[in-house]
Amino acid sequence: MARNSQISQSSSLEPFASPDYLDPQLQKVLEDACSLLCQWFAKAGQTGPLPLVTGLPEISPRMEGLSGEALMADIQLLMDGSYQPSHPGALAHLDPPPLTASIVGDLISAGLNNNLLAEELSPSLSRLERKLCKWFAEQLGMPLGSGGVAASGGTLSNLMALVVARQLSGLECDPSAVIFASADAHVSLAKAIRVMGLPCDALQRVCTNTQGQISLEDLEEQLKRLRSKGRKCFAVVATAGTTVRGAVDPLVELANLASREGLWLHIDAAIGGVFALSKTTSTLIRGISAADSVSVNPQKLLGITKTSSLLLMARKSDLKAVFSTGLPYIEPAWEEAHGGEMGIQGTRSAEVLKLWLGLRQLGKDGIKQLLDQSILRRNYLEQKIEPSKFNLLSGPLHLIAMTPKGLDDNAAAAWSVLTRKFLLEKKLMLSRPIHEGRYYLKAVTGNPHTSLELLERLAILLNNSVEITNQ
Repeated sequence: MARNSQISQSSSLEPFASPDYLDPQLQKVLEDACSLLCQWFAKAGQTGPLPLVTGLPEISPRMEGLSGEALMADIQLLMDGSYQPSHPGALAHLDPPPLTASIVGDLISAGLNNNLLAEELSPSLSRLERKLCKWFAEQLGMPLGSGGVAASGGTLSNLMALVVARQLSGLECDPSAVIFASADAHVSLAKAIRVMGLPCDALQRVCTNTQGQISLEDLEEQLKRLRSKGRKCFAVVATAGTTVRGAVDPLVELANLASREGLWLHIDAAIGGVFALSKTTSTLIRGISAADSVSVNPQKLLGITKTSSLLLMARKSDLKAVFSTGLPYIEPAWEEAHGGEMGIQGTRSAEVLKLWLGLRQLGKDGIKQLLDQSILRRNYLEQKIEPSKFNLLSGPLHLIAMTPKGLDDNAAAAWSVLTRKFLLEKKLMLSRPIHEGRYYLKAVTGNPHTSLELLERLAILLNNSVEITNQ
């Protein structure tokens, strides 16, 4: 009998898959796990976005390992206490339901257990990552020679971009060097400054206009003041999709300014970058092609399982120039640099596999539909909310935040707590961000299970909530 068709006679789950025969116990536990997951998805509409059960199984391992059945029981407890992004009322965050092919990609990636540190540890997957990052950069309109690397989240992508910008500017030893970003830019920039050993004021915040975009006039004025103090700037960070309202900075104008001033332009497009993948939505982030570096998180709208973030560079060679230290314990790369020489991370799982499979499953038409429908739902909800009752914050993407008119900040905070709790009872989940010292309720309309009828019901409840608060 051929080696790969042999069947194990063991009745217990072995700790490691055999290299010599097909293990029916392994197959059974994987099938059982898949069954649990499929049942969890199937019950999403009944349970609501947030769980009622919060219990945990035993934490520490016992003296003897658990059987497959016992492991499944523990998994079920964790699943019962998990957030359910597949529920149609899950509108709180940038966490859509996972694509089915992306789930498969996660499973296969775990089973392969390849390491994108080096090519000999991940031959096909290292090549896949290079080619997919190059394709993504091309979709953004970035120049010949562009490419990038996958990273564990947008925070790491932003950090790596700023490390490259600082190093290539020649300011890596200047403790007074700064970056500029809008007042609504992501908190990961403050983390990056801290990790890079720079003082808090190395992140210079620029005020925004009424659309939530960075003020070009204020930026230019701050640049002049910086020079007068003898300090230097190593990057301007634009945002394509702020976290509260989904605002997009004026990318074309910022690119022109950065070019004129000789500054690195990084675009944090963790939220908005995927809109470049369709001609009908690419105009929403016009100008992104001129960036020196871009962060994109396909996990935030396309349903790629976490984590899925890309750092894309106009000159891919910049990554190796900054991060390559040599890997003396690894054979030389077969084509370009090893993955471990292209960023901060060494050991990396094959996250690119689930991105690639997800994109292949959707196809260009499916991607376009996801993007178009997310905007359509946001527009629909905005039209249903009574403007006489709310101040709305929104932008061109799929986020909208609201706070009642006629209430002071304390009353608005109380409204946000009570209304969010009431909506959760109705299986509708919004988030409660704070913006410029005031609490809002925010809806993210990227969930493909959310119907227009549900959004209309949400709008009615929100409109009525203001009347109840004022009574």
